[in-house]
Order: sequence, then structure tokens, then C-alpha cells
Amino acid sequence: MGLFNRKDWNVLAVIYQRQDLYQVSGQRVKGKEADKARDGAKGHSRTIYWAAFDQKGSLVEGGPGLGADHVPAEIVKRMDREIRTNRTVLDILKALETKETDKLAKPLQWTGYPKKQA
Repeated sequence: MGLFNRKDWNVLAVIYQRQDLYQVSGQRVKGKEADKARDGAKGHSRTIYWAAFDQKGSLVEGGPGLGADHVPAEIVKRMDREIRTNRTVLDILKALETKETDKLAKPLQWTGYPKKQA
């Protein structure tokens, strides 16, 4: 990989906390550390969905994590569709892209949480 092709990614993991609360954890990483961060997000036991974005906000890659079995399959599909436009995700990406911070976690604000059983 050439000098100007080094990875500079923002890696996010949507982590299951409880049925009605997920956390979005993000970090800005470069080079080989980007692969390590991606693999860590993928392999975390409670990661519902992970994604890697470039510094322009474009999705590089993403998919269900090991914790996807904590939620119904429809939730993972919806997360896949909405990850690029979710307000919490966009706020975290902005903070990482502008180097305000290199790590950040926030509760996911989302209308897609499973409905509570009566």
C-alpha cells in the first residue's frame, strides 16, 4: 500500500446494552490499526452491527456483528439500511472526522428499537 493510500477510517460498532438501548462506539484509526479496530468491532460479542467509514463519511464496509443474535433479524436489516443516515452515527462521524476526538460513544437515538412485549 502506497504512502498516500493509507487507511484512515472511522470504525463504529452498534453494541447491544438492552432491548431498548444500543450504544454506538466509534474510533478514528489509521493503517494497520484500522484493520484491528474493524476486526475488534466485528468480533465483539455484543456488536449488533459494525461499519467502517472513510473521512468523507462514505461507508467502506459494514455488516452484522457477533451480537446480531441478540436482536430480531429485521432489526439488523433496518440497521443496515439506516446506518448511513442515523443522527447519532452522523454526530459521532463528524466528531471523528474533525478530530474533535479520536474515540466517542453515545446511546443510539433510533426509532427502530423492537417494540416491548405487552
